[in-house]
Amino acid sequence: MTVMETTGTRTGSCASPPRADRRPDGQDRYTISEVAAFTGLTAHTLRWYERIGLMPHIDRSHTGQRRYRNRDLDWLDLVGKLRLTGMPVADMVRYAELVREGDHTYGERFELLKATREDVRARIAELQDTLAVLDRKIDFYADAGRALASEGAR
Repeated sequence: MTVMETTGTRTGSCASPPRADRRPDGQDRYTISEVAAFTGLTAHTLRWYERIGLMPHIDRSHTGQRRYRNRDLDWLDLVGKLRLTGMPVADMVRYAELVREGDHTYGERFELLKATREDVRARIAELQDTLAVLDRKIDFYADAGRALASEGAR
């Protein structure tokens, strides 16, 4: 069973819109190479995600090759977004565990995501301050450049 199966739906609040290059549900069997191409992750990273519990059990073909489904791609999209927030891997793994445990973990998931949102907001504020410093420096050099150019024209 995959994490997305435990939520009861493939297209929920955590799923991205379907991609045009995806196969229809029921025909969605992707190799690790195809998933690597879709996600930009390496096969090594995908295996590691599975090993640490960030990815749920992935179906296998009769020859033992991993076969990912659309819901696995949806989950990887969410994981990618969580990575962008700066959420520690341990917290992402904990979130995945909570999803697999079921609906009774909504409260804990809520708190985990709420704390991550606060961290993201703090980072955004820090980046906005940094951007303001850069803007002041750029304006300074633009003004200095114009002043030098007008002095040279005299």
